[in-house]
Amino acid sequence: MKETKEKVNKEQEVSEEQEAQVKDEQVEDTEEQTEEQENKAEKEEEAKEEASAEPTLEEQLGEAKDKYLRLYSEFENFRRRTSKEKLDLISTANKDLMADLLPVLDDFERAMNASEGSEDIKALREGMELIQNKLNKSLQNRGLKKMEVKKGDEFDDEKHEAITQIPAEKKLEGKIVDVVENGYTLGETVVRFAKVVVGAKQ
Repeated sequence: MKETKEKVNKEQEVSEEQEAQVKDEQVEDTEEQTEEQENKAEKEEEAKEEASAEPTLEEQLGEAKDKYLRLYSEFENFRRRTSKEKLDLISTANKDLMADLLPVLDDFERAMNASEGSEDIKALREGMELIQNKLNKSLQNRGLKKMEVKKGDEFDDEKHEAITQIPAEKKLEGKIVDVVENGYTLGETVVRFAKVVVGAKQ
């Protein structure tokens, strides 16, 4: 009897140990599953955050459109501003030139008033020469220069305009024979071509 009880007790102990072991295993499995689920949830959350951090194609398109509109607006403002500045500069340049020419106009009026009833041709000529010199000086100060063209110079179509050709001696063939109208330059730009007569080639 005693042996049977001991045997039964041992079997119960073994059974309890097995049950405890099974329970421990179940607890471990449950913990592992819970940990896996938590890891999965964390990964999903991270993926969502990354997806939300990257702008969508529509957002990128909208951003590019905004940048383009801002750039276009800045360019239009710059174009309007430079056009206005250019017009102001031209207007100011004309104003300064007119101010320089007014004293010459005054001199012409004084000369005309002084010439009434005067028969002194020499004095009139001297007065006109003074006014011409004053006008030339005002224009030269603004960068206007008279072209130096004389008989016998080579014809240059970038500076001269041939209005006609006439028979000429051999050394003047294809060269300037006479200057009909003087040419002028403003800086490096030709304002008016010199009108010349060219010797025709025989």
